[in-house]
Amino acid sequence: MHKPIAAALAALIAGSAAAEGELNLYSSRHYDTDERLYSDFEEATGITINRIEGKADELLARMEAEGANSPADILLTVDTSRLARAKDAGLLQAVESDILEERIPANLQDTDNQWYGLSQRGRIIFFDKNDVAEPPQTYADLADPKYKGLVCIRSSSNTYNQTLLASIVTHDGEEAAREWAAGVVENMARKPQGGDTDQLRGIVSGECDIAVSNTYYFARAIRTDVKGVSDSRDMIGWVFPEQDGRGAHMNLSGGGVAAHAPNRENAVKFLEYLASDQAQVYFSAGNDEFPAVEGVELADSVKAMGEFKADEVDLSEVAKNIPVAQRIFNEVNWQ
Repeated sequence: MHKPIAAALAALIAGSAAAEGELNLYSSRHYDTDERLYSDFEEATGITINRIEGKADELLARMEAEGANSPADILLTVDTSRLARAKDAGLLQAVESDILEERIPANLQDTDNQWYGLSQRGRIIFFDKNDVAEPPQTYADLADPKYKGLVCIRSSSNTYNQTLLASIVTHDGEEAAREWAAGVVENMARKPQGGDTDQLRGIVSGECDIAVSNTYYFARAIRTDVKGVSDSRDMIGWVFPEQDGRGAHMNLSGGGVAAHAPNRENAVKFLEYLASDQAQVYFSAGNDEFPAVEGVELADSVKAMGEFKADEVDLSEVAKNIPVAQRIFNEVNWQ
């Protein structure tokens, strides 16, 4: 890390950059473990965080309705698709920060500096070790007819799936992405239902032999007791796809400064704090995620997933293809 960047972060965490005032945070991150992130920032800076929490779509609609009178300073939400929607709706503004530019990899930030990825989750393949001798090794394999009737995966309205398909469009083109989506539909063991943990439970219950889920749902079952998964972890194997090619798809939790932020300076400080080693370690330790900042220590539950190659595609480019992905889902009747 460059010395000026390190000094700026150290000053923020040590409190020597203490500031007065408040910060209005709109967050769709629904993890109790994030309390530590907020309290540490308040203690380090003297800035009071006022939180409005809700579902991502509700928060975006609220910010649009509030318009220029919105009290929001920061939007925190999950996945590239919603960050892109916020930008396209004019709900975010550009941020010039040497700390964020230095700390957050270029492919994990908006090309116009309106949003930044703060933590990552791999969207990977899980399988029943007792029944699947040759699990899929690529995303394309999920559409192979030999896996017909074996795959559990979430609905087309799920933001993780939307971004995954958008990444396939980005890499392979629209026609290949359509063929893939149609093939996965043919291979589904059941109609899409539930969240990522429910896909893992589908393996345990025998409803499916293969499932697609984000890594942190399984890592959480390693660290804590997750009903229907933790007690049966030994039967579940996993594959980080595309290890001989582009690498496993990663989706984001991230944030940006609201377009009409009344406390803009404090909002920038908060984003910079979330890029610090202290906060990045907690994203992993508290919620089993991969830090966005390279070289940050991983929680034991995350380490247990093993080393892998991640797709380094520019997520700003992927975001442009999310509307195409949704259209493809509709065309192939992915419910």
